[in-house]
Amino acid sequence: MRVLIIGGGVAGTVAALAAHRAGLEPELFEAYDHSAGLDHGVFLTVAVNGLDALRAVDAHHVALDAGFPTGRIRFQSGTGKHLGSMEIGPVLDDGTVTHTLRRSDLYGGLYDLVVKRGIPVHHGKRLTGAERLPGGGVRARFADGTTADGAVLVGADGVHSVTRGLIDAANPRPRYSGLGNTGGFAPAAGVDLDAAPGDYVMIWGRDCFFGYTIAPDGQIWWFANPPARREPSREELRRLTGREIRDDLAARLAPDRTPGARIVAATAGEIGMTNQYDLPTVPTWHDGSMVVIGDAAHAVSPASGQGASLAAEDAVILVRCLRDLPTVPAALERYEALRRSRVERIVKWGARMNNTKKQGVVGRTLRDLALPVILRRADGPDAMAKMAWMYHHHIDWHATAAS
Repeated sequence: MRVLIIGGGVAGTVAALAAHRAGLEPELFEAYDHSAGLDHGVFLTVAVNGLDALRAVDAHHVALDAGFPTGRIRFQSGTGKHLGSMEIGPVLDDGTVTHTLRRSDLYGGLYDLVVKRGIPVHHGKRLTGAERLPGGGVRARFADGTTADGAVLVGADGVHSVTRGLIDAANPRPRYSGLGNTGGFAPAAGVDLDAAPGDYVMIWGRDCFFGYTIAPDGQIWWFANPPARREPSREELRRLTGREIRDDLAARLAPDRTPGARIVAATAGEIGMTNQYDLPTVPTWHDGSMVVIGDAAHAVSPASGQGASLAAEDAVILVRCLRDLPTVPAALERYEALRRSRVERIVKWGARMNNTKKQGVVGRTLRDLALPVILRRADGPDAMAKMAWMYHHHIDWHATAAS
């Protein structure tokens, strides 16, 4: 079974690794000239459920080797008030915990595994169309005029997925969250921090949400979500210089009694800005010959910390279905039945978290009064047990997906 995989991010590379392990014939088609994601984003977390999915294709070491254990999140207001704290996921029985790593290390490490295992990768292949073949299967068409035929086309092409629209033109476009994404890496010297290495500090500033963690070597890894009512175009974002982004963040963070402005000022490397999106329910995930996975099917807010983990889960479970079901349409039906309710529950959970980042004066006041109570209830073993549905998700590679 030849599996055409569109996109070389987490979902695409893990799908390729899983298909190779299952004895299928995966081929990866990437629009960029190198590994996807190396120029996008700063860092991310892979939760314990994501590490479990990577373990199914012997790729968990990519995150474990390049990342560092992540323990707790401490929450503050822009006034410097401590609002509470909670664990970032549970510790599994084997000691596995959530890990934080540079996005480029995760994407690059998974891509290197694909190449090392002999899976064909084709660069400069931007999908423009696809059609079912009379005898079964699908033909993918690319912007350079080439085509590729396979038994199934897997759209792992991200939140702005072309595949999603090819499956069903009525499928929704991504929803702008009203927030931007930026971040960088700064030396800790000269910045007074009240955090332990591996822990996160999340700050609801007056004009901008800001977060940071400290790597084992002492470097500060930070991100910010500046709100914007109007969605900036990609062209506008590309024109922004690092200096313009720093100046804007400095103005937004200056009123806060936190180290945010000093951390941004200490950042020497180039920084960029992207928009933040999620997806409302996507009605049609597949058409019997094409299917979407990862952000193409259910982009989740970064506030959930689950984007990469859900993408890895999707990829492994889809391939198990292709391996175990008698036909491609039956496999795609089974995949959707196994995944839809779980991922949509997490998308809704992440959206609720995101909404707290863009509140006005009244909303901020009520939030800062309510959060200490909410976070006290959210901390500790009992609260973490209630989140077992999210984190304690195990994929048994050897079990059949047909039942």
